[in-house]
Amino acid sequence: MKIDHNEGGKDMPLVSMTEMLKKANAEGYAVGQFNLNNLEFTQAILQAAEAEKSPVILGVSEGAARYMGGFKTVVKMVEGLMEDYKTTVPVAIHLDHGSSFDKCKEAIDAGFTSVMIDASHGPFEENVEITSKVVEYAHSKGVSVEAELGVVGGQEDDVVAAGVIYADPKECEELVQRTGIDCLAPALGSVHGPYKGEPNLGFKEMEEINKTAGVPLVLHGGTGIPTKDIQKSISFGTAKINVNTENQIASAKVVRETLAAKPEEYDHVNTLDQLVTQSEKL
Repeated sequence: MKIDHNEGGKDMPLVSMTEMLKKANAEGYAVGQFNLNNLEFTQAILQAAEAEKSPVILGVSEGAARYMGGFKTVVKMVEGLMEDYKTTVPVAIHLDHGSSFDKCKEAIDAGFTSVMIDASHGPFEENVEITSKVVEYAHSKGVSVEAELGVVGGQEDDVVAAGVIYADPKECEELVQRTGIDCLAPALGSVHGPYKGEPNLGFKEMEEINKTAGVPLVLHGGTGIPTKDIQKSISFGTAKINVNTENQIASAKVVRETLAAKPEEYDHVNTLDQLVTQSEKL
């Protein structure tokens, strides 16, 4: 479904996730967060979003930001591409799994329009305290905030978890009320990275959290989740779905195949152009 968010066709500046996710919740769809790992990923995601006339969230982990040069470099790269591409759809640039208040502040000061503070690994009261501090600073700058409860299993960049711990619905409600976050990522059975077998999402808990939390929900580890489960998650208040592993696997495959077909190729422009083209199709 193509959603017209910009009837005038004018170039769009970066925006926060707040209105984007409220609209998604109200109209029964979810916005995709696709992680940036380099220039080519950014090109592919922006061009695909524009072609589909779809809002998009550009997720950036701390590890990916370091690789690309830092938060400021990432923001300037995204802004430059949006200007050159004449992007007309809403785009948010979002810190994925921010590890501390200082990292969230650094991203915000660099121009990020949204941040996730992931204090889910510590005690609940500590999560509330850190998240509240991030929300206070972020909202003063017009930046949206996502927080997490429970443990999403698997590994993504600097974030490693041995197993899955489901979020407690009562704690979810309390975290939202005490911190004022804009969206919540409750761990309910999804994992970062490839799944071993079919995922088993906690829809009963998701439905309960949706009824009491009062904010859009976020589903991490979107790669490999069946379409029927994605649709059911949306019906239970999920307005943002994170995808990274699928794009990484597909892009690595394209590079390997391109070099295998032309082992004499040395021009990275030719090799990486295939990465952009194939990633767009996803």
